[in-house]
Amino acid sequence: MEMVSSELFQGASNDIAGQIGLMWDQVKAPVILPLLRVAVFLCLVMSLMLFVEKIYMTVVIVVLKLFGKRPEKLYKWEPLRDDLELGSSAFPMVLVQIPMYNEKEVYKLSIGAACGLSWPSDRIIIQVLDDSTDSVIKDLVEIECQRWASKGINIRYEIRDNRNGYKAGALREGMKHSYVKNCDFVAIFDADFQPESDFLLRTLPFLIHNPEVGLVQARWKFVNANECLMTRMQEMSLDYHFTVEQEVGSSMYAFFGFNGTAGVWRISALNEAGGWKDRTIVEDMDLAVRASFKGWKFVYLSNLKVKNELPCTFKAYRYQQHRWSCGPANLFRKMFMEIIKTRETLLKKVHVIYSFFFVRKIVAHIVTFIFYCVVIPSTVFLPEVHIPKWGSIYIPSIITILNAVGTPRSLHLLVFWILFENVMSLHRAKATLIGLLEGRRVNEWIVTEKQGGGAFKMRTISKSDGKQRFVMGDRLHVLELGMGAFLFFCGFYDLAFGKNYYFIYLFLQASAFFVVGFGYVGTFVTRP
Repeated sequence: MEMVSSELFQGASNDIAGQIGLMWDQVKAPVILPLLRVAVFLCLVMSLMLFVEKIYMTVVIVVLKLFGKRPEKLYKWEPLRDDLELGSSAFPMVLVQIPMYNEKEVYKLSIGAACGLSWPSDRIIIQVLDDSTDSVIKDLVEIECQRWASKGINIRYEIRDNRNGYKAGALREGMKHSYVKNCDFVAIFDADFQPESDFLLRTLPFLIHNPEVGLVQARWKFVNANECLMTRMQEMSLDYHFTVEQEVGSSMYAFFGFNGTAGVWRISALNEAGGWKDRTIVEDMDLAVRASFKGWKFVYLSNLKVKNELPCTFKAYRYQQHRWSCGPANLFRKMFMEIIKTRETLLKKVHVIYSFFFVRKIVAHIVTFIFYCVVIPSTVFLPEVHIPKWGSIYIPSIITILNAVGTPRSLHLLVFWILFENVMSLHRAKATLIGLLEGRRVNEWIVTEKQGGGAFKMRTISKSDGKQRFVMGDRLHVLELGMGAFLFFCGFYDLAFGKNYYFIYLFLQASAFFVVGFGYVGTFVTRP
């Protein structure tokens, strides 16, 4: 009886396998093969677009370095000096805005740094815009402001009864106060940013002596880059942005995307552009594009660095990357026709639409995930689909090297960076599509958690709480685990039947997805 049951089961299994194989043969030629070939073609085109963009920016940077075209040579710059007759009135009135939201770990650092800026005390106003929902944190921030006020600092603590517009809403409301009318310039620092005391002395001369300049942007310096491998990977990606993308935009077009912090705006430029808008979650980029098409020029100072903190938990980093990928794609959708209709030159329109938005903010995210994590792995099942070596090996290698040269100290981590970036491309591609299609999470804004000073701090657990709570959702990430399983299966198939050695890459990439999927990346903070 058992033998009969076994034979029946085996026969049924063979029959099911045969049916699946038959269905695959029927679908493969008319449907799967054409679709995969189209996908390969589109990915190769996007790879070429990205490659040309990287080569172009590299050439520009090399030329800039060789000829030493620093902002001080491109624009008039003279240090500000005391005037015995005019006194402090020789210095323009400056507003410093610090938007906050439940920033318990870092509020003292940012307020202290802003209050320590070298500028005549009667010509500067520190404005703390506190949107905190935690009453305890609000009290702490207010007390800190009172403490600095008692030392003679002109500091204002401002709150509102809602969070409409998030950061953009807070900055917009901050500009409505009567005392702001006396200010000519506004410097903006997020809650974890700590400018050096000479920040205003180094940035304001560009705005004072060049009436066409509307924004001066400083570079970011990461205080916790060595905290873990994930922060080192972030440093590599952001260093390229600051050493290449921002530098090229400033030098060639006097335009780049405002980073939302560590920058100084001419208030008249901000107002002429229409002020802060909350139609997307990248209000800083929105303002920069509008101001640029009003004719204002931007200056980027790569040698002026402002200390800040990188997200050290994967959860915080993932939310940040969602915002940074979804927002630009959504802004591109909303501003495309606005840009087309402006009276700016065709060259500038092409630069902003094609280079700034389409290639860097959309193509870069989509091709990384679709090509390297979906299309290439899928071709192991269909050897009829050929991917040329220049598309699968040479171009990706050159792009990777050009990205990594911005952080020479981390070149030995290049393989880890490639694998981690491919993992993160899953979230970036998803967020980009949400932004383009205006999906459900298009306006999701979750403030990036900070740890304070870059030092990892375990959250304190009260005695009454007993043991630390482990929440499975905080540690396991289903999407990454699913992608890891898919790539692992593709790797085994290629090892058994393939001839192109893709399995080496597939096993490595699958391992990276599994590491992230099981939560072994970044710093893990347990919940109290």
